[in-house]
Amino acid sequence: MVLRHIPIREAILGAAILVLLGVVSTRFSGFIAPANLANVFNDTAPLIILALGQMVVILTRCIDLSMAANLALTGMVVAMLNVAMPGLPIPVILAIAILLGAVMGAINGLLVWKLAIPPIVVTLGTMTIFRGIIFLISDGKWVNAHEMSAAFTGFSRASVLGLPVLSWFAVGTVIVFGVMMARTALGRSIFAVGGNPHAAVYTGINVGKTQFLAFVLSGALAGLTGYLWVARYAVAYVDIARGFELEVVAACVIGGISIAGGIGSVGGAVLGALFLGVVKNALPVVNISPFWQLAISGSAILIAVAFNARAGRTKGRIILKSTEGSV
Repeated sequence: MVLRHIPIREAILGAAILVLLGVVSTRFSGFIAPANLANVFNDTAPLIILALGQMVVILTRCIDLSMAANLALTGMVVAMLNVAMPGLPIPVILAIAILLGAVMGAINGLLVWKLAIPPIVVTLGTMTIFRGIIFLISDGKWVNAHEMSAAFTGFSRASVLGLPVLSWFAVGTVIVFGVMMARTALGRSIFAVGGNPHAAVYTGINVGKTQFLAFVLSGALAGLTGYLWVARYAVAYVDIARGFELEVVAACVIGGISIAGGIGSVGGAVLGALFLGVVKNALPVVNISPFWQLAISGSAILIAVAFNARAGRTKGRIILKSTEGSV
């Protein structure tokens, strides 16, 4: 009975991940050991968090290409704050990171909402601006591990019930977004705006405001990940996570999030991120160049888009047949 409630996309992607794990384990059995799988999940945790933020934006027929730049700017700001004030409590640093990220997301949302500028144009512009700000405030210099406090770098690495805190943040984000998308008015509004914005207006939903809130959520998660990323790798610099926004979009598309908006799920976004995470960690194990990850990711995106397009056409034919039958 449980299997009947699993969408076909998620089932196929989950099976693909299991097959990939099985194939890799034939070359290196230790890859599927629980400890190693926990490490793979921890490596993928930032991608999972960002993919969920990107998911809500894409569902509203928008896209956020500034997520990685938001992450980098927030990471640099909190790293510099830690150097200036080593005793600043971690909860305060987390609050600053989330707030700063949300503000950058709000800037994107306001430009899309109030000025009706296409989201891809807005976020391409802010992506460049955010990177430029990093250079200005840091003067192009790095913040290295020896300059950061032990509490700052140790928080995301601390183990709780066998998993690092970074992994638990990913788990918590999945739970929160799962409840939000399924049980709240905001979640329903996000799907409605992406599915049919004109109809959403007639039901009393403010399309622009919903897209604005999606960008704020995306920005807040990027800000949170900015601190977790810098704390984990113990370094902050201008080019941190450059190009990572494309991997985030890839995770969403592979997970069945429709670029046309209105179609997708939290489970799909998580599975898309896990697929890329397994591929990234498995390639070195089987002696395949990491550069093949780009080709594999690109192929998976094309397959996912083709699957989505075919599913859309099939639904269209079903609706047409139903209409003809009723006539």
